[in-house]
Amino acid sequence: MRAGDLPAVIALDATVTGLHKADYWQRVYRRYGVAGQGLRHFLVAVRGDARDAEVCGFVIGEVRDWEFGSPPCGWVFAIDVDPHCRLGGVGTALLAGMRERFRRVGVDRLRTMLARDNTLLLSFFRSQGMTAGRLIPLEIDIGNDGPAPTAAAAQVPR
Repeated sequence: MRAGDLPAVIALDATVTGLHKADYWQRVYRRYGVAGQGLRHFLVAVRGDARDAEVCGFVIGEVRDWEFGSPPCGWVFAIDVDPHCRLGGVGTALLAGMRERFRRVGVDRLRTMLARDNTLLLSFFRSQGMTAGRLIPLEIDIGNDGPAPTAAAAQVPR
């Protein structure tokens, strides 16, 4: 990832998600592109020759350790490929690049999370050999819909 690639990453993400999040991508680039050494990685795939190279995909991940009781593992938290480049092996190459970087630092497990209705991404990860893992994501809406549930009055041992 180079600074000059960032506008193309922002545009690709906007094309796929329908959201323009330039400020978000600036923060991600500072954390993973500029500062991303060793355990943090921001990779891009390009098409064309060196002079006319065009970003056609990206993947971002990092090694995390001991969260949720897990030994060090690699997490992929963003991957995308230009819709015109899909089915050409770009996503597979990006994920392979991330796997290799994780292996170099001794990590032997890769994880990710995705929305259950994202069938395109789910199909991609399954095609790469990924299956449901041992962690279960849980969530709750903490918006302003009223007071949070409270526990019954109980004595807590001291």
